Amino acid sequence: MEAPCPPPPPDPQFVLRGTQSPVHALHFWEGAQAQGHPVLFSGSQSGLVHVWSLQTRRAVTTLDGHRGQCVTWLQTLPQGHQLLSQGRDLKLCLWDLAEGRNAVVDSMRLESVGFCRSSILAGGQPRWMLAVPGKGSDEVQILEMPSKTSVCALKPKADAKLGMPMCLRLWQADCNSRPLLLAGYEDGSVALWDVSEQKVCSHIACHEEPVMDLDFDSQKARGISGSAGKALAVWSLDGQQALQVRGTHELTNPGIAEITIRPDRKILATAGWDHRIRVFHWRTMQPLAVLAFHSAAVQCVAFAADGLLAAGSKDQRISLWSLYPCA
Repeated sequence: MEAPCPPPPPDPQFVLRGTQSPVHALHFWEGAQAQGHPVLFSGSQSGLVHVWSLQTRRAVTTLDGHRGQCVTWLQTLPQGHQLLSQGRDLKLCLWDLAEGRNAVVDSMRLESVGFCRSSILAGGQPRWMLAVPGKGSDEVQILEMPSKTSVCALKPKADAKLGMPMCLRLWQADCNSRPLLLAGYEDGSVALWDVSEQKVCSHIACHEEPVMDLDFDSQKARGISGSAGKALAVWSLDGQQALQVRGTHELTNPGIAEITIRPDRKILATAGWDHRIRVFHWRTMQPLAVLAFHSAAVQCVAFAADGLLAAGSKDQRISLWSLYPCA
């Protein structure tokens, strides 16, 4: 008897259309304003941020703050109704979205023309930390916000030759520990920085191509990175703050634009240049699904707290998927 064929991958739960431009950034907002239904932000190549109601499946408003230049990163602040957007116009905008407002209340100019997205470290306090690509091509600038006070510039040693930072992830083990930064570089390596000491704690070669994105599970002290090449790299961090490559997972086609671990740390999703969304079990890295819906490169993926997965593509569509529900 032949082995039964695996069931075909599901179709999207629904699809959002109307960006009229390739989608480069996605972020779910579980804010109070959403009234029980999460809101999805999308950033487009045309410089617009669309605010989508997932109840009506329509854009409720459009934010225009990047002068027609691609929006590459979106992030809400945990305190209040505030959104950060980063664009290729070298501007980072802070939006006030409380009570239906959609005004830029602050902005700052970035020094780097690269593709690197920023990262924040924010608790419930009014002050928060921001990591942005710095003035030097291999530099990361750390700022205290909202005052924009410079904390430090993290610059590798001259002989390191890491190239540009390609992706950043600020984190700390707990609220009392010192902030740390994971950075993926153009040479395919990942470095762990101690922000307070302004030094590299550990540095590992993960990929042969530039690291396009990484995500980190601080509870398991384990992370994953994807590159312009064909392999995903899984790595861990020990008690001495040393990074170690744990394994690689070969993909059929090269190119990962974004990686995100679901908030419950059970599964992860990747956005592929080959038009595919891939879903893996996070603990075992067992492939769970290959979602072939989009007709062009998938450039961003994001999870909502309830497990809903969103993917944005160059084909100007955003697909929403309900997979492996959160327990």
